[in-house]
Parts: sequence; structure tokens; C-alpha cells
Amino acid sequence: MKPVKIGIIGCGNISDIYFQNGKLFDGIDIVACADLLPERAKEKAKKHSIPKACSAKKLIEDKSIEIVVNLTIPKAHGEVALAALDAGKSVYNEKPLAVTREDGLQMLEIAKKKGLLVGGAPDTFLGAGIQTCRKLIDDGWIGEPVAVTAFMLCHGHENWHPDPEFFYKTGGGPMFDMGPYYLTALVNLIGPVKRVCGATRVTFPERLITSKPKCGTKVVVDTPTHIAGLMDFANGAIGTIITSFDVWSHTLPCIEIYGTTGSMQVPDPNGFGGTPRIRRMGAENWTDVPHTHGFGQNSRGIGVLDMAYAWRNKRPHRANEALTYHVLDLMHAFHDASNTGRYIEMASTCERPAPLPMNLPNNALDI
Repeated sequence: MKPVKIGIIGCGNISDIYFQNGKLFDGIDIVACADLLPERAKEKAKKHSIPKACSAKKLIEDKSIEIVVNLTIPKAHGEVALAALDAGKSVYNEKPLAVTREDGLQMLEIAKKKGLLVGGAPDTFLGAGIQTCRKLIDDGWIGEPVAVTAFMLCHGHENWHPDPEFFYKTGGGPMFDMGPYYLTALVNLIGPVKRVCGATRVTFPERLITSKPKCGTKVVVDTPTHIAGLMDFANGAIGTIITSFDVWSHTLPCIEIYGTTGSMQVPDPNGFGGTPRIRRMGAENWTDVPHTHGFGQNSRGIGVLDMAYAWRNKRPHRANEALTYHVLDLMHAFHDASNTGRYIEMASTCERPAPLPMNLPNNALDI
């Protein structure tokens, strides 16, 4: 397959792994990068041997670029993605797809009208750990899924992230920051959600940054930092999710799925590997399950690779617009439910993304 030319906008903390894996994946060719800070783009271009560092405007105008990978901060996702789509580029956004439903829907509308692709992170659900869990569920190892629990609890990012303010602004918070990993994994494993309810709170109205270079800076918190939600899945399963930046320590699992004939522990959806575990009806102990699929290492960007092959081969891609918008819609719905004190019926839905075939090489998705 002729490699698809990629341009990356946003050269911050997350970009290095995209550049690194982009060099390893067969099927994509990163030809340009851009950033609001020109020196940062030049630094990444030099570090990763990218041919061109330029402004976002010039990258979007480059006629050779077919897919724009948008790694900007969440509040810029909509503006950058819409500009790229208007210029005839397919777009892969870092999570979340957008901050607002309106921006997300506009992306989908333009892409459909122009015959372009839209999608985005997280793509960890394509990794070995969760793909193995998907196969176990599809093969009936725990029977029919009855319920699921999902927990992401920590005390925030201000003690390690170099630029943590946006985690506490609109479009941030634990649900919009980490929720996409958990919700995308759950939709992949269980299916879409039909309604939710939720409760939210802000525990610490102000946060003190202790990481460099902004140590000592105070951040006013503008978004909920502890969110508890309930989900009714379309297939009848019931889900519980808690995401929090207000918890110092805990002993809860990342994700567990409870079926009619057994239970499953799902690895951390913020990674690609991890060990799935099951305990079937009548068993005395949990059993570790070997990976059935590849991409167990940090394969961030595999969603871009899948989009590239989909673009060339005119097939659906997995981290697609329906999935990423449904996850965005869900995250808003938990907040809406808390604000209104009622269940929210989901306006969006999607299909479970197609599972990856077994025994793929760790650098290609030519399927």
C-alpha cells in the first residue's frame, strides 16, 4: 500500500509516542508537524526527523497531506479539526473528539458531506489486552454480560504534568481526560449505552501546581473532579463508572465484567497490554489469560494506522466517528444527569467496532 501522508498538529507532551510509532508503522508517513509555539515544532521535527515544521495553517494547506492528527489541547480540538476538514483532510483527534457536542456533530456532518474520515483516540482498545478480552466475551467464556464496573481514581495531574491547567478547565476533569479510555473500552466490549444517570462534585475549588516549570501556580477548578455514573447498555447490561481527581489511594479494579457463567478482570484501558483474568462458574481461582492478539506494547497511534488503511482500502475504521462521538455524548450525559437530577436518554449510538484479527504483525493493519 502506498503510505498515507500524515501531518501532526500539536507537539506537546503526548506527541513523542505518535512520532516514534509513526516511524515504525507500515502504511503512514509523517511529513510535517506544527505547534502554536514554532520552536516546539522545530524541536520535534529535528528530534524525529520530520521533513517540515510549520504553522498549523500551512500544514492544513499542504495538498500532499491526507490525514491531520490533532494533538492540541481539548478546547482546540474542534477549531483545528473543522479547519482541516474544510480543507479536505481526514482528521484523527486526540481524546476527546471535541469539547462540545456541537463541534463533534459538525465534524461528522462535514466529513460525511466531503467523503472524509473522522475519528480519534483512545486507540488502546485495539491493544492486546482488551482485544483478548473482546475475544473471550465473543467466544462466550463468561456467558452473557450482566454488569460491569469501571474505576479511574487518582489525585490529579498537577504534581507531575508540565502544563496541567487544562485538566481543571472545561473539557478537562477526570471524565473528559480519562473517561474516554474506559468508555471506549466498554463500548468495544459490551456495546453502546442507551441511558445514563450521574452525580458530580468539585472537592477542591483550587489546585496548587507542584510540577515544573509552573510550580507554585494556583489553578481555579472549573469542572467537576469526581463523577459517578450508571449506564444502561443497549444489550441489557448495567454499568457503574467512577472517575475522580479527588482520591489519594484506593484498591478498586480498573474494569470488571460479570457474566452469567463467569467474571472477567480487564487490564488498564490506558495501556495496550496487561493481563486479562477470568474466573468461570465453579472455579476456585482466577486464571490469567495469555494474549490472543498483538500490539501489547505502547502502540499509541494504531488508530491512525487503521484510519490510513481504511482510507486507502475504502473500508470502515475502528476508532471511528460514531464511536468517538458516542463516547463524547456519554461524558456530557453524566454531567447533564447530575445537573438535572434525572436519567438522560442517549441521542447517539454506534456499532461495536470490528475486532482485530489474530496474529497481525506489530506494524501493519493491511486488512
